[in-house]
Amino acid sequence: MVITLIGQTTMKTEASGDFLKVNEKIIGSKLIAQKFTSDKYFWPRPSASDYNPQASGGSNLGPTSSILKKDVEQRRKTYTSENIPSELLYASGSSLDPHISLDAAYFQAPRIAAARKLDEEGIKNLIESTSENNFHYLFGSPYVNVLVLNLALDKMELERR
Repeated sequence: MVITLIGQTTMKTEASGDFLKVNEKIIGSKLIAQKFTSDKYFWPRPSASDYNPQASGGSNLGPTSSILKKDVEQRRKTYTSENIPSELLYASGSSLDPHISLDAAYFQAPRIAAARKLDEEGIKNLIESTSENNFHYLFGSPYVNVLVLNLALDKMELERR
């Protein structure tokens, strides 16, 4: 009860799930990755649990694992470029990480621009405008929330019409 009280007092939004709504309907949480596979959307990091929060957790496959090697090679085939950000090949520890680096987002911009027939520069500007920084710029690099970015992408396309 003490933990709930502290959470509700100090970070109410996050403690309550940080849900995102479209037309008053909850479509997801900013805290948990969702599976996007269409070329029209940014893709999150791979998930060892297929984005199921009830089965969250890493695969525990180590660098010598033939299964991990096979999984990474299969993911690599999805992309046409050789310089793939590693976070698009390897799952996060929880398998539910909702964020990707700016590099991973920029890497996907040409695919999305082609699929949506949008200007690639406009998509890169959208990435910049939705990017977040880590705690006081001290730890890590800027990143984007994939769900927030994809919602902004849909809005950008609707406004273009």
